[in-house]
Amino acid sequence: LHIINCCFINSLSTGSSLSDKVDQTPADIYKEQGQTAKIYCSHRIDNYDKILWYKQLNGQLQYLGYLNIKNGNPEKGVDVTIEGDANKNKNCTLTINSLSVSSSAVYFCAASFHSATCH
Repeated sequence: LHIINCCFINSLSTGSSLSDKVDQTPADIYKEQGQTAKIYCSHRIDNYDKILWYKQLNGQLQYLGYLNIKNGNPEKGVDVTIEGDANKNKNCTLTINSLSVSSSAVYFCAASFHSATCH
C-alpha cells in the first residue's frame, strides 16, 4: 500500500502570495503497486496558463513536467502523463503510471504564466 501526499506551491512571484489561489486534490492517495494515481490542480489567477509539477522524495525535489495551456510536456524518463487545461478555473491532471515504492512522495503543482517572445 502506498501513500502519496499531495501539496501545492505557487510559482515564484514578486508581491503578494498567490498560493491561496491554487488548488490541488486529493490531499492523500492510497494505491497499490502497479496501479495509477491521479492528482488534480487548478488555479484562479488571471493570465496564468501553465501548470508545473514536482515530486519531493527524501528531501530532493524532482521536476516532472508541465502543462502549457492544453499541451502536456512530461520530462523524459518520468512515467507520468500531464493533461487538461492550464487556464484559470480549469483542471490539470497529473497521472502517475505504474506506481512503485518510489512513487510514495509529496507532489506539488505550481501555476505560472507562459511568456512567448517573438523576434
